[in-house]
Amino acid sequence: MDLHTTLNDDNEEKLELRLYVSGMSARSMEAIENIRKLCDEYLNNKVELEIIDIYKYPELAAQQQVVFCPSLIKTYPLPKKILVGTLSNSEKVMNALGISK
Repeated sequence: MDLHTTLNDDNEEKLELRLYVSGMSARSMEAIENIRKLCDEYLNNKVELEIIDIYKYPELAAQQQVVFCPSLIKTYPLPKKILVGTLSNSEKVMNALGISK
């Protein structure tokens, strides 16, 4: 489950997100669904989302010191932010990522 989705417009600065998941677990699938929905609704062409399965790529999780899954890491723009969980509260996720409606 190594998915790389790029939704960006060359003229605009884009948000870079990495979602670390643990296989096809229910919590991982829920987090994927929630972040994709948020990206589709509020970040049209302004986000690069990479979904990384820690079972397939444990070295990537180790580099980012990911301990809990699912974990969403905003790498750009700074400051770096880390969110843990299924990302079901879209308002909290948007606030943490600095996204306005």
